[in-house]
Amino acid sequence: MFTGLIEETGEILEIKRGALSARMKIAAHKVLEDVKVGDSICVNGICLTVTEFDASSFSVDVMPETIRASSLKEAGSNTKVNLERAMAMNGRFGGHIVAGHIDGTGKVISKNREENAVRIKIRADRPLLKYIINKGSIALDGVSLTVASLGADWFEVSIIPLTAEDTNLLDKRVGDPINIECDQVGKYIERLMEFKDDSVMDLDYLSKNGF
Repeated sequence: MFTGLIEETGEILEIKRGALSARMKIAAHKVLEDVKVGDSICVNGICLTVTEFDASSFSVDVMPETIRASSLKEAGSNTKVNLERAMAMNGRFGGHIVAGHIDGTGKVISKNREENAVRIKIRADRPLLKYIINKGSIALDGVSLTVASLGADWFEVSIIPLTAEDTNLLDKRVGDPINIECDQVGKYIERLMEFKDDSVMDLDYLSKNGF
């Protein structure tokens, strides 16, 4: 599990593509401080497993499902990526619950400065938008953010200077893809509501029990 607070940005040094999968080598510093083979590192919002590492980089395997669901299908050498190690049990929970499991991608459609902040507008498909609420949490390329406004086929976030400095978000250009992980709560509620039995806390259950 991750929190969406980026520890550093790294750079893809090498990406070897198979027919559907890939293997990547990523330059990093801070996330390597206590790394072990098998550790999870969130790369642009994607939970990936360290398979090898040295003093200045680590390698990961990317399976076909991850390529299909994320912006890694368009990534190449020199791509800047957000990095976060899995949350330590004794750490502060500063962002929100980020699983590192991408729900899909959106497209940057505008970037506008608003005094000390930059507002980024992103177009997304309806299957993703139904989980996005105004002032709710969302992870974009692994960064925990608050939804600033919503439209029929878009949503907007506002980037403060510290986030701009510590992440790759302002490197995004109009038309670029961005990884989206929606808040977990809505997805769990939707799934529970699909099972209509006495164990589901729906409106009928509440009515039968005096609420």
